[in-house]
Amino acid sequence: MARRTFEIEARALTGLAARLDEGFAKAVQAVLACRGRVVVMGMGKSGHVGRKIAATLASTGTPAMFVHPGEASHGDLGMVVAGDVLLAISNSGESDELAAILPAIRRLGVHFIAMTGRPGSTLARHADTVLNSGVDEEACPLNLAPTASTTAQMALGDALAVALLDARGFKEADFARSHPGGALGRKLLMHVHDLMRSGDALPRVAPGALFGELLREMSAKGLGFAAVVDEAQRPLGIFTDGDLRRLIERGTDLRSLTAEQVMHRSPRLVRADALAVDAAGVMEQHRITSVLVVDGEGLLVGALNSNDLMRAKVI
Repeated sequence: MARRTFEIEARALTGLAARLDEGFAKAVQAVLACRGRVVVMGMGKSGHVGRKIAATLASTGTPAMFVHPGEASHGDLGMVVAGDVLLAISNSGESDELAAILPAIRRLGVHFIAMTGRPGSTLARHADTVLNSGVDEEACPLNLAPTASTTAQMALGDALAVALLDARGFKEADFARSHPGGALGRKLLMHVHDLMRSGDALPRVAPGALFGELLREMSAKGLGFAAVVDEAQRPLGIFTDGDLRRLIERGTDLRSLTAEQVMHRSPRLVRADALAVDAAGVMEQHRITSVLVVDGEGLLVGALNSNDLMRAKVI
C-alpha cells in the first residue's frame, strides 16, 4: 500500500507538470506585480496546505499570510485590502466558506487566483487566474481522503514560490535575512567582528619579546597562540601551541630566543568586516584553527579560533 501510494502521487505530479500552462505564468506575473501581500485561503486539508504555501512564499521573498475562510466571514476579511493577491485553494472548487466570501472578494478588486482540481467549478469561474491541481485518483483506497490531491497542491505551491524567487533574483543572503535564527542565518549574517576576541583578550607581543614573555601572554589569554606585532600594531607573525611542540621536539634551547625568531611569518589574516563563514573557510582551507583579524588598514584588531565559530554554530 505504501508503494502504491508513492506511485499514485508520483503520477499526480507528473500529470501536473505536463499540463502546466499560461495560467501559471499569469499567476507568477500577478504576484510579481502585487503591491501588497499574497493572502492564502483554504478549508480542511487544503487549509493546512495553504498555511505551508503562505509560509514558503514569505520565507522566499514574497510577503504572504494565511487567512481562514471561515473566520474571513466574521471580520478577518478586513486583512485583505486592494493591492493584495488572493490565492484560494479547494480541490472541489465548491467550498461553502470560500463561496460565501466570493462577492466581497470581487468588490475588493484583488487579483484572484484559484488553485483547484476542477477548472469548471464555482471557484474557478470567479477567478482571474486558475491553477489546475487536479489528479486522476487519490492514494486513499476509497478514493476519498485527500492524499494525491494535497500532494499536487503542495507541489504547485512550491513551484509558484520557486518561480517567484528566481524571477526576483532571490539569493542565499536574502533567505538568511528571513531566517536569522536558523543555521543558514548564522552562517550568512554573522561577521567576524561579532565573534572575534579583541582588546585585552587579544594575545600579542612585540617582536623583541623574550620567549618567556611570549609563553606568559599565550597562557594568560588562553587562545593557544599569540600574535607578534610591530609598534603600529601590524601583524608580523604568529606563534602557536603547535609551534611550541615542534620546537621542544627538536630540542631547541628556547630561553634566549625572541618572539621574532620563533614566530611563523605571514600569518593568515581576515578582515573584521568579513563574514564569519569566510573565516571558517580560511581555517579549513589552510588546516589551521586560528586567524588574526585586521581592519581596513591592516592593523590587528582581533583574533578568532575554531572554538569561537563552533560556539556561534557557524561550523
